Parts: sequence; C-alpha cells; structure tokens
Amino acid sequence: MKNSIKVLILFIFSIVIVSCKKEDKSSDVDYKKGDLTILTDESFEGVVDALADGYMINYPDAHIKVVTKKEDLGFIDLLNDKATTVVMSKELSQEEIKTYEERADIKFLPAKFAADAVIFIVPKDSPKESISMEEISQGMQSEDKQFVFNGANSSNLNFVAQKLKKQPKDLKFSVIPGNKNIIEELNKYPDKIGVIGLNTFSRPYDKESEQLRNMVKILPVESKGVLYNTDYDNLRNMEYPFTRVLYFLTREGNFNIANGFIRYSCTQLGQMIVQKEGLQPYNLYKREVQMR
Repeated sequence: MKNSIKVLILFIFSIVIVSCKKEDKSSDVDYKKGDLTILTDESFEGVVDALADGYMINYPDAHIKVVTKKEDLGFIDLLNDKATTVVMSKELSQEEIKTYEERADIKFLPAKFAADAVIFIVPKDSPKESISMEEISQGMQSEDKQFVFNGANSSNLNFVAQKLKKQPKDLKFSVIPGNKNIIEELNKYPDKIGVIGLNTFSRPYDKESEQLRNMVKILPVESKGVLYNTDYDNLRNMEYPFTRVLYFLTREGNFNIANGFIRYSCTQLGQMIVQKEGLQPYNLYKREVQMR
C-alpha cells in the first residue's frame, strides 16, 4: 500500500514538472516584450524608425533598435545568423531564396509593407526638368560617372541595376556617402544627378524633410514617351519606373517579437504610419498594386 502511494506521488510530481517545462517554453514566446534589432538600408531608415516607435508605444516592454546597414551586407548577416530581421527592397534570385530557406529553415515569405521609390535629383536651380530611361541607362555605363549614389552594396544601386538588367559591379557611378549628404552637397557638382531613396525626405510635415526637399528638385522619369513623377497614384499603381516594394525578412520561426513587429507593420495601424511617412502603404491598397 505504501509503495503504491509512493508511486502515485512520483507520477503526479513528474506530471507537474513536465507541465511546468511546457509552460516555461511557451512563456518564452511573447511578441509584446523582448529585444529586437532590425537592419535596414539608410534609404528606409525613416519609415522603419517610425514603425519601431509605434510598436514600442503600444508594447512598452518591447525594445527595438534600428541599425543602418547596406542592403547586401544586411542580407548576408541574416544568412549567417548575425541578424534576426532585415528590411529589403531588391528581388532575390532563386539561388538567394534557396540559401535563405536552407539557412533560416523557414519558407521564404517576404512581408511587404510599403511602396517606396528611387528618385533622381538635381540642384533647385538646375535647368534640367526630366530624365529618360535611355539617359539613365547610357549614363550608368559612361566614364563620366554622372550619377551619384550613397555607396556600393546599397539598396538604391541594387534596384537601379536590377531595373537596367545589369550587375552593380558593371555600372559606372560616383559616390557621396549618405543620402542626406548627396542632397546637401549636390550643388557643388552641377553636372551630377543624385540618386536617393524617396523616404529620405518623404515626411510631408517634417521640418528637416521640408528643408531637404527645398534644396533639390525631383526629376520626373520619361518612359516610352510618358513622364512619371512620384505621386501616390504612380506609386500605388507601380507606374513610376523606379517604384520598389519594401519587405521584411526574418529568421524567427515562432511568433516572438520579430514576427509581432512585422505583423503590426502590415496591419492598418502600421500602414497608417507608412502613409504618414509619405510612402504608399502596401496592404491598405493591396488590390490596386500591380506587381511587375
């Protein structure tokens, strides 16, 4: 009888231990708290910062740090497990997708959250009023290096190269580090054309953005005889030739802080923040966006 009681007590005790372990494991998964570092190209820093601030206001126990890193280098860090979450704009090759799925051990599911654009700028007093796709293509292969980017491995260079169906290493360009620096220093080089991300100064009511916008003018891009600027309709319908879709990639397989933040960014509240940043929300107008 005593032995039976001892066996029963041990059995109950083992159940309690197992259930506690399961409870502890599930409590580790919490999208409302924890630390998260997001790697983003400088061109997208504004909108990612705004989304991170919004998430932390809603969940005070969540701590998100946004770190700027060139797009290609951020993706390499993700593949090498040196980063959990990155922001991307370029279309990955099948080989890159395969490598990501093998190393992250999850399916490639890009979380698209905004339509941004690569834009071409000149000083405010420049006589130039527009630029054609042909000019861009020819200029990017000229030794004159007329176009100024914020560096190699950047999202802007990657995207222009993809649009021209070239490899970045095969293009000719000048470099001024930093999108804001390009704007501020462009008047020193009147024969150059700056290439930056729209999000650099897209905030409609931000004083710094307004000052930067007033220093330059954005050149409409001519394609097949039609001029396209970067208004909401042209971004929404992907008609501006250098419209790009921003998306998150993560290695996180469970619903922890990274996936919580990504889901928040794609919901109505997050998309309102995207719109406030002067970019085109992706998910609020999903049916109207035409992916090419």
